[in-house]
Amino acid sequence: MDEPDPMPDALDEVVNETIDAFHRGRFFLVQPRDGGHRAGMDAMLLASLVDADRAVRVADLGAGAGAAGLAVAARLAAAEVVLVERSPQMADYARRTLALEQNAPLAGRASVIEADVTLRGKLRVEAGLLDDHFHHVIMNPPFNDGRDRKTPDVLKAEAHAMTDDLFESWIRTAGAITVPGGQLSLIARPHSVGDILAACGKRFGGLELTLIHPRPGEDAIRLLVTAIKGSRARLRVRAPLYMHADEGHAFQPFVDDLNNGRTAYRRKSS
Repeated sequence: MDEPDPMPDALDEVVNETIDAFHRGRFFLVQPRDGGHRAGMDAMLLASLVDADRAVRVADLGAGAGAAGLAVAARLAAAEVVLVERSPQMADYARRTLALEQNAPLAGRASVIEADVTLRGKLRVEAGLLDDHFHHVIMNPPFNDGRDRKTPDVLKAEAHAMTDDLFESWIRTAGAITVPGGQLSLIARPHSVGDILAACGKRFGGLELTLIHPRPGEDAIRLLVTAIKGSRARLRVRAPLYMHADEGHAFQPFVDDLNNGRTAYRRKSS
């Protein structure tokens, strides 16, 4: 028997979103087709920074539809992930992502908190972001300068436009909710390195920085950062990562492994 035609509102909803596979089909994401932020390689590289051989609690700040957090959960069977997202629409995408039948193996280890990452004190705790609670905090903050040309799409603008104190306010929250000795991981534009170092301040030490270049000889386009709460270890600048060889568009094997959840980008020091 034929399925009934969807109602017009339901049809619009179907047309305006996609269900996309990540990690070669190990998990799926419900995302807006045209509006808002669509997850890609940035989220997968961010997720690769989390490495653990035991049960860990992970907070994905500014999670969008949940790509980075679920990538961690898909690779680490003992990770419990909280997806923190301010936008009601994107938080709804995250909830619907967890409700997908394909994500049933992960859904029991993931949840969504609809809250502003920059909440402080009692308001932050009441939202569910508890002090000294998470072993890992990951973030892919908005990366465009607020003075840049803004997109007319509201969801995309919220996801991409940074404010003057963005790293200070986000890393302040990370410092509050991470356990002593826990790890902060983030991906950003290289020009944000000064703001990141200043925001880590005395909260996080032992920073490890990795620049990502499209190819040898080309300028870096992303910066990976990990840091440990309370550490006094010195900063380490690691060897750069090159996404592609001199010719062609295929990813380098190690980058492809990171992108598809086959391995972690492990810290050099504890």
